[in-house]
Amino acid sequence: MTSQPVPEAVAEALGRYPEPIRLRLLQIRDLILAVAAETQGVGPLTETLKWGEPAYLTEASRSGTTLRLGVSKSASDYCAVFVSCQTTLIATFRAHFADDFAFEGQRALLVPATGPLPREPLALCLRAALTYHRQKAKRKIRPA
Repeated sequence: MTSQPVPEAVAEALGRYPEPIRLRLLQIRDLILAVAAETQGVGPLTETLKWGEPAYLTEASRSGTTLRLGVSKSASDYCAVFVSCQTTLIATFRAHFADDFAFEGQRALLVPATGPLPREPLALCLRAALTYHRQKAKRKIRPA
C-alpha cells in the first residue's frame, strides 16, 4: 500500500490501531509523502513519533507545521490529522472544506476510517500545512 518503507517505530505505532483505522492512516501517510514530494520548497520529511503517534516534520526546509496522525478522541471511527492549535489552519480548513471533513476544535481535521478518501480536498489541506510557515512569512507586511 505505501510507496515508501514505513520506519519500524511508526509501523509499530500504526499496528496498534484496528485494521480500518490503520489502513486509512497508511493512505493518509502516502498522501502526505506524495504532496511533500510534489510541492516545491517542502523537501524531504522527517517521519517519526510524537506522543506515540506518526508525525511528519519539515525539518530540512522548515516550510510547514508538523502533521501528526491518530484517532479522534470524540469519534473513534474517524482518523485525525492533527496540526498545531497555534496555527490558523483548522479555521481555514473549516471555512473551505466543511462539507468534506469534520473537525475537532482547532487541532484536528477528521477523516472517516471507511469509504472513499477525499483525496483532492485532503491534499490541499496537507499542502497548506506543509507550507504554512512559508505562506505565513509571505503574509507579513514588511516596512519599506
